[in-house]
Amino acid sequence: MEEPSGTHTKRKVVAVVGGGLVGSLNACYFAQRGFNVEVFETREDIRQAKIVRGRSINLALSHRGRQALKHVGMEEKIVSQGIPMHARMIHSLSGKQSPIPYGKKGQYILSVDRANLNKELLTEAEKYPNAKLNFDHKLQDWSPETGLMTFARSDGSTEHIEADLIVGCDGAFSAIRKQFLRRSRFNYSQTYIPHGYMELTMPPIDGEFAMKPNYLHIWPRNTFMMIALPNLDKTFTCTLFMPFEEFEKITSGDEVMEFFQKYFPDTIPLIGPDALRRDYFRLPAQAMVSVKCSPYHIGDKCVLMGDAAHAVVPFYGQGMNAGFEDCIVFDEILNQFDEDLSAALPEYTRVRVPDDHAIADLAMYNYIEMRAHVNSKWFLFRKHVDNILHLLMPKTIIPLYTMVTFTRTRYHKAVERWHWQDKVINRSLLLSATGAVLGGAYLLVRNPPDINRLVVPAEKMWSRLLALRSV
Repeated sequence: MEEPSGTHTKRKVVAVVGGGLVGSLNACYFAQRGFNVEVFETREDIRQAKIVRGRSINLALSHRGRQALKHVGMEEKIVSQGIPMHARMIHSLSGKQSPIPYGKKGQYILSVDRANLNKELLTEAEKYPNAKLNFDHKLQDWSPETGLMTFARSDGSTEHIEADLIVGCDGAFSAIRKQFLRRSRFNYSQTYIPHGYMELTMPPIDGEFAMKPNYLHIWPRNTFMMIALPNLDKTFTCTLFMPFEEFEKITSGDEVMEFFQKYFPDTIPLIGPDALRRDYFRLPAQAMVSVKCSPYHIGDKCVLMGDAAHAVVPFYGQGMNAGFEDCIVFDEILNQFDEDLSAALPEYTRVRVPDDHAIADLAMYNYIEMRAHVNSKWFLFRKHVDNILHLLMPKTIIPLYTMVTFTRTRYHKAVERWHWQDKVINRSLLLSATGAVLGGAYLLVRNPPDINRLVVPAEKMWSRLLALRSV
């Protein structure tokens, strides 16, 4: 007998492959909906692990991620474990510090610890009686026709599981996505940027933060940069982003010190010379990849989410937020189609692909902004203009960063609006400048100055310029 639409006389089995951030949050979403959820993770349980392998770049939690956490009752808990960052703090070569606020007063992003967030989400998923976490399960193969999966265990055994829906949340190098690559009309691209990253730790000084804690600190140096995010233990995680060829030029402790003395002199006493010499060589610089693909689904059996669908470079702080938003968008679509997977999966691809591709491109663009544009007077002037116009016309002019970080405006719509606003504002500024020049010229024509009165000041000015030139 067929199961009536919207009821669960026979609960659907959902297999979530990947127990990272997006996988564990997804488990909460599907379990909350009443499905039988099985989470499969290659690694051991990170809550018991002595050493947690994997990336450790601090995460910046913003509105999209918070909304997704709120939906499963996790927002307050995670926010309480984060540190608010109200602005970028720009560090010049001379050591001068200049804040650039992220948005209006009261708007901030949160520095959160990746490993702790993952542990909290796994613990939350485990609370559901219809959710089960399976660690040490490495996916070997799966069938898009039957939903049958084969997992290998570290003891050499294999396990076979069948699911109604397979959700691939297994990261940028997804084993689930490999099956997609065997199919026709699947678009896929991956791009490694020429820059790598390296993490260093800035310890507390006398038990307190070494720098102001409520900022994302940036040392922009045009072709590379360093950032620092605060942690609850009063340390800062500093991340140096630089072309690999520049990393490879530095081969000794003395060269590390020379490099930091030249580009980041104010950080040497804060990180510590000995720690710098040691930690720079602790691990090689890590690569960063951007992944785009389409479609995100196969039939009604499988769907990709998070980095498996759209790995992005970390420069807009939206990788995790976009992955978390995948969960809430899919949940909204399931509501829209009354849990009919054959209708929900294609709709998810249609809705989500343009947005994820847009944030992937924005993340690439923001690296140039963070390491170079923030040094530009024109960029800072435009920031002020955008903020003033947003204050005067909050519904008409909305800065791109505000749309991306503090709203759930679809990413690709935010980009479209940004381009339109940019065109309008730049034209208005050009017209204003032209009007000022023409107005000044008109006044000069109507009221010509006494040329004799200008000769002496002009001569004095010329003498001063010559004097300056000879200094």
